[in-house]
Amino acid sequence: MRLRFHCQNRIGILRDIVAHFADYGLNVARGEVGGEHGNAIYLLVPNLLNAQLATLKPELEAVAGVFGVRRVSLMPSERRHLELDALLSSLTDPVMSIDMEGHLVAANRAASQLLGVRVDEVPGLSLDRYLPDLDLPELIRRNNARVNGLRIHLREATFLADIAPLHRENHDDVASLAGAVVTLHSVDRIGERIYQVQRQEFRGFETMFSASPRLSILIHEARRMAPLDAPLLISGETGTGKELLARACHLASRRGQSPFMALNCAGLPESMAETELFGYAPGAFDGARPEGKLGLLELTAGGTIFLDEVGEMSPRMQAKLLRFLQDGGFRRVGSDEETFLDVRVICATQQDLLALSQNGEFRQDLYHRLNVLSLAVPSLRECLDGIEPLANHFVDRASRQIGCRLPTLSPAAVSRMLNYHWPGNIRQLENVLFQAVSLCETGVIESSHLRLPDAGMAAGLSGIDLEGSLGDIVADVERRVLSALYPQHPSSRQLAKRLGVSHTTIANKLNRYGIGQPDGDS
Repeated sequence: MRLRFHCQNRIGILRDIVAHFADYGLNVARGEVGGEHGNAIYLLVPNLLNAQLATLKPELEAVAGVFGVRRVSLMPSERRHLELDALLSSLTDPVMSIDMEGHLVAANRAASQLLGVRVDEVPGLSLDRYLPDLDLPELIRRNNARVNGLRIHLREATFLADIAPLHRENHDDVASLAGAVVTLHSVDRIGERIYQVQRQEFRGFETMFSASPRLSILIHEARRMAPLDAPLLISGETGTGKELLARACHLASRRGQSPFMALNCAGLPESMAETELFGYAPGAFDGARPEGKLGLLELTAGGTIFLDEVGEMSPRMQAKLLRFLQDGGFRRVGSDEETFLDVRVICATQQDLLALSQNGEFRQDLYHRLNVLSLAVPSLRECLDGIEPLANHFVDRASRQIGCRLPTLSPAAVSRMLNYHWPGNIRQLENVLFQAVSLCETGVIESSHLRLPDAGMAAGLSGIDLEGSLGDIVADVERRVLSALYPQHPSSRQLAKRLGVSHTTIANKLNRYGIGQPDGDS
């Protein structure tokens, strides 16, 4: 029977309580002190009967400092043990406790299944039986601090181990190592966890704007290609949404619940790009982490890897990527071990990869491996028929983010957007409209709110005011042309001949724009 005594925390109270059990010949097997201020004593009395408790209870409550006695179902240590067991059993990751001699003290169900033993068979097992090449106690002594992401191989599987040292105080109040708790994370699930955190930011086909017929055709083609496992090559100018399209393809595939990882191959040194994509082995180079590093490919196991600006890949990276596409295998930097993974590859480029491969600047065999499926994303200037609804969509989003009332686009602002070259495409349009919403104070976005650099204007339109009607814009162009050519052809007849129109037409236009002195006879 288990009893709880609500009592004072005074010297000798436990002795006074236990004496009554001794008088009845009852053995107290275990005692524990609990309560926030030590004002509870728990006793385990195995042979105590209910009738005896009824007789003893008045005597026990008469002990100085005892306020009440009642039966309980568990001792505090037993409750903690059961709660810990329930918590550990609910974890899908293997968790085990080890001592400083390298023996297992305890483990959860996932760990015992991994080790191939029952939970009650875990205590006393030697780690050397499972990790003959790793001295964990020595590693714990050497670091004397938490170690995260240690790469280990256990029973033909690869894990990242988090090791938390356990300390105890000795008689001199100096902490010493008592062991460690080891948590094993399956490499196959690391990427999945990262992806689930990021997934709320991903957008699928249903959120892609398709007001333009060309974009509608693109999305229709992408939806048909999304479920396929073959490599996909997406081409298009900067800012056209190639990565957004790749994410949508991923979410619409059978891999949609698995990781999606992205690597921009442009601007990264070859060595950095290689370690980012393929990872490296422990101690692969000076400055490397002692436990090594997982590459994006391993974090993406079962999912999709997106390689942006693939045309910028170095020849060495191209060779490694080609081999992975051929047989699904690769080697980490500094390792001789082959790793095989199931990952779909989607690539994007602004360049003409076919031309690069024909010029020897990109491997032809890799190009053909990547170009099994292909999508060409049109530029914004090719989809101007859908720019107004797209602009209204971005204005609505910007006003929500800024927290202001929803402004409208003036006809002049729409006209300016329709006549701009948009070198940054949809990304530039979104950024320009966000700034315009932040500048707008009247509830109407005017042309002046659109901060568009002339460098982005189409050839021949730089400096031309595109506001107003078509007649106003054409008149401005005529005036510029005539002003530029008149000094070289200083008469209405010469200029008319140069431009292939009648003398009267040129004379009237020169007079209208106040250019030169049309003589009518020269």
